[in-house]
Amino acid sequence: MLTVCWAAKGGSGTTVAASAMALSQPGPTLLIDLAGDVPLVVGCREAEQPGVFDWLASDVGTDRLTWIEQPITDDLAVIPAGEERTARSDRWRALAEHLACEPRHVIVDAGTGEPPPALVGVADAALLVTRACYLSLTWASRQAARPSGVILIAEPGRAMGRDDVERSVGAPVVATVLLDPKIARAVDSGLAVSRLPKACTDQLRAAA
Repeated sequence: MLTVCWAAKGGSGTTVAASAMALSQPGPTLLIDLAGDVPLVVGCREAEQPGVFDWLASDVGTDRLTWIEQPITDDLAVIPAGEERTARSDRWRALAEHLACEPRHVIVDAGTGEPPPALVGVADAALLVTRACYLSLTWASRQAARPSGVILIAEPGRAMGRDDVERSVGAPVVATVLLDPKIARAVDSGLAVSRLPKACTDQLRAAA
């Protein structure tokens, strides 16, 4: 099962949503960080080691990807972003083909902007993370990537709601996560692994 998460606009909460989704899965899970912030959210060390972009910039085989995994829990491993930020299209295709056959549940934090088309093309779930924000939804509607579902970060006082999001994006809301101060405190303290609210993890487990 391959799930790709991204946002059309910065500050939407993609990394927190992808990390919480990965932490909530009941079995072995691999979280791939294309944005560079996952180590800060899950509280692991930011080691100076190769990451997924270093692999993408190389010519080594997909078997080497396991070498750059960092264990987080008994069931969760992370492949960090690394230092590089460039990749050839054929390497994206090779990564996509490999992840599509990966026996673990794979969740990709694709960050902000257009996600890699090769990954979206083979994903079982392509999830846009967004707030009910006019600017965010406008940017999302202009993207070439079309989500299969939406993770809605719900904020009190927004004029737009779930129906507006679904009409704007053309995809159903598959999870609604309340903008809860408990989530911010868990992330800020580096304790997202153990202290995310149950309502948040339950919603995201069902969405993946």
